[in-house]
Amino acid sequence: MFELLQYDFMQRALLAGILVGILCPVIGVFLILRRQSLIGDGLGHIAFAGVTAGWLLGVYPVLSATVVTVLSALGIEELRSRRPVFADMVLAIFFYSGIAVAIILSSMVKSNNVNLISYLFGSIVTVSESDVQTIAGLTVVVLGILFFIFKELVAVTFDEEAARVSGIPVKKINTMIAVLTALTVSVSMRIVGILLVSALMVIPVAASLQLSRSFRSTLINAVIISEISVLAGLVLSFRADLATGGTIVMTAVTIFIGAFLSKQLNGFSLARMGTHKSE
Repeated sequence: MFELLQYDFMQRALLAGILVGILCPVIGVFLILRRQSLIGDGLGHIAFAGVTAGWLLGVYPVLSATVVTVLSALGIEELRSRRPVFADMVLAIFFYSGIAVAIILSSMVKSNNVNLISYLFGSIVTVSESDVQTIAGLTVVVLGILFFIFKELVAVTFDEEAARVSGIPVKKINTMIAVLTALTVSVSMRIVGILLVSALMVIPVAASLQLSRSFRSTLINAVIISEISVLAGLVLSFRADLATGGTIVMTAVTIFIGAFLSKQLNGFSLARMGTHKSE
């Protein structure tokens, strides 16, 4: 792996990948526990509309995607809080509108289709210095905000009604997690790609849940699994000339399958031991 560091683009990709590998599962833990694991996928569709708009307007695509995705997340959360019964419908309308706008705008970007594809599927070769700086800046912002609202966010995640009764500003916390999810999508899309960014927020956490017994261990193990997936996926995609995002996600899926099977085997072994003892 160390010989890969002689390439400037791999240095940038590895640094960006490490940051994304921390950020995605940290946000993903709360999304899964709040049963909102698919929101990252929908915001990814909206982010692509922001990317294509950026190309058309001559604006840095990550910046335009961030603005569009954050504004959409605010709109989604506001409508969801006002009409909770129709929350799924509201999400669907936003998501389908986002991908429809992205398709229309991408048809107008004739000369940059290759660059747009790199945002869809991720590419280690196209990660620039400005991408790394943007990813680093947004990662610091997201993790910093999470640090300051961590206790309140945990309370709202596990019991929203109890948190509201205890005086925690639930609406503000919900809005904040929506914004942080939007920022995470914008940060991660250069490495894993817009179509797969949600997978990196969900799969490492799902694998960690098979191995962990507490919230803290779930969070720590999810970050470890995410980092292994990102680093192994980056190296493998470079050596085998494979798509970066897909390789990273399939590495995470492989770890999840291993963790799931290990849990099932352990449960089977414990059941058999209990049967033998009873006999």
